[in-house]
Amino acid sequence: MGGTQQLISLTFHSIKFMKKKTPSRPSIKVGVVGYGGAFNMGKAHLTEMQAAGMTPVAVTEIDPARLGVATSDFPGIQTFGTLQEMLAKSDVELVTIITPHNTHAVLALECLRAGRHVVCEKPMAITTAECDAMITAAKKRDLVISTYHNRHWDGWILRAVEEIRRKKKIGDVFRIDLHMGRRGLPGDWWRSSRSISGGILYDWGVHLLEYALQLMDSEITEVSGYAKEGFWAPQTKWKDDTNEDEASAVVRFSNGSWVNLCVTSLDVTPPDGIMNVHGTKGNYLIRTDGYTLSTIEDGVLHQESGPNPKSEGYRFYKNVAGHITRGERLVITPEWSRRPIHILDLAARSAKSGKAIAAKYG
Repeated sequence: MGGTQQLISLTFHSIKFMKKKTPSRPSIKVGVVGYGGAFNMGKAHLTEMQAAGMTPVAVTEIDPARLGVATSDFPGIQTFGTLQEMLAKSDVELVTIITPHNTHAVLALECLRAGRHVVCEKPMAITTAECDAMITAAKKRDLVISTYHNRHWDGWILRAVEEIRRKKKIGDVFRIDLHMGRRGLPGDWWRSSRSISGGILYDWGVHLLEYALQLMDSEITEVSGYAKEGFWAPQTKWKDDTNEDEASAVVRFSNGSWVNLCVTSLDVTPPDGIMNVHGTKGNYLIRTDGYTLSTIEDGVLHQESGPNPKSEGYRFYKNVAGHITRGERLVITPEWSRRPIHILDLAARSAKSGKAIAAKYG
């Protein structure tokens, strides 16, 4: 082979097997609104976002002392006293809102109108109307609006989905009982104020409903709500604005199944477990420390118990990052986040009116 032909052949071979480089998107610049001391959630969120490949750049917090903590946790991070200042002076692209429930909608809308993606701490908002306004604002600007449902990947629900939906161990699900709480005086923090928190169902109730909705493959048709209030209120900081002593929601689905949700501060003898899923062939009881699967075969009861798998909550921000940078399917969509809020909104209205209220979509 001649020298020229050899050179051409070698060059072609090199080009043929050269690995193509795909352009990588710069790391998403993220910030949080709220860096309060309770549970140190600001640091937790920024750390998880960082682990998912994002870059923390900004913190908004009204307490100057907590801004100092944020600077210590993340040296060089920009700090602001107001959201308006953060949006005007930082290049943050995704904002996570870690503030009391009744502020989620107004803060999220401000971020969306400023062209920023948004994650709200659970719950997404307090009312259906607030959720719908947030969804509309995000779609109008082609932005992400999601809710921090990291418990979507809790070990106990991951295993339940596998056993119940995929393997059909308990047959067709027809009822799910959800329960949280026991007798005890509510604390003095804002989560015990109904006007701030939304009510007793808006904390753990949102998690429990999100679990149940993973197992109920059917549309919500109506909700009935029930509430007992006024027992603890005279002894609390919030008085008449104190959360309900106990509240329940019965959620009916189009396939005839239903969910019973109860969150209480009055129950002296609460049931075992936080979630009991009933099917035509058995039931699946979820406790925080394990599960029990009970089935009947030829009239004989068979039971299997064991520990729950570890949580994989870190997958939330990995999914958000993948969605923004690579177009991965977003797991916790705004429409999904809206479902438990719509249930609780209807339950509160039903408890006041004394009658079931039909669900609405779109």
